[in-house]
Amino acid sequence: MNEVLKAISERFSCRDFEGTPIADDQINAIVKAAVASPSGMNRQPWNISVITDKAFIEEMDKEGMNILYAAEDKSTGERMKSRGGKLFYNAPLMIMVASDGSDCAALDCGILSQSIAIAAHSLGLGSVICGMAAIPLNGSRGEEFKKRMQFPKGYNFGIAVLVGKVKTGKEPHEADMGKVIFV
Repeated sequence: MNEVLKAISERFSCRDFEGTPIADDQINAIVKAAVASPSGMNRQPWNISVITDKAFIEEMDKEGMNILYAAEDKSTGERMKSRGGKLFYNAPLMIMVASDGSDCAALDCGILSQSIAIAAHSLGLGSVICGMAAIPLNGSRGEEFKKRMQFPKGYNFGIAVLVGKVKTGKEPHEADMGKVIFV
C-alpha cells in the first residue's frame, strides 16, 4: 500500500494528547499541506489561524466547557466530562479555519481539514477534526476570541483541527464497504 493510502487508513480521531509543543518544521509542513488543498474554482474561502499558545487554547477550552455545563441540555457537557472534561483534549496546536461563508466554503474547509489530519498523521502526530471549537466562538467572548485569532472581517468559524503527540491511541474506524454502491 502506498504511503498516502496507508496514512488515510491508519489515522484516527485522537482525543488524548500529551500536550507537549510540536516542532516548528512539523507545524510548517502541516500548514503547507493545508494551503495546498483544493477548493472550488480555487477560491480558497478560508483563513487559517495557527494557535500554539497553550494558555489561549486552554482559555477557549474552559469557556466552551462552561457554556456546555450551563446549557439546558446537559448531555454534551456530560459526554465531554466523561472524556476528561476538555473540549480540546490537551492539544498543543489548534489550526482554526475561518470561513468566508460563500457557497462552497463548508465543503472546501472540510477538504482542508482532512488535508491537515492526514498530514499530521504522516508526520507521526495525532489529530481530531473539531467542530466543537465553534462553542466558545458562539459564546459571550466569541468576538474577543475571533479578534485574537485575527479572523478577517466577515469570516466566521469554518472548522478546527487539533494536533499533537498522541498520549492514548486507538484503532481507526473499520471501513464500512456496505456504504458503497458500485454502478
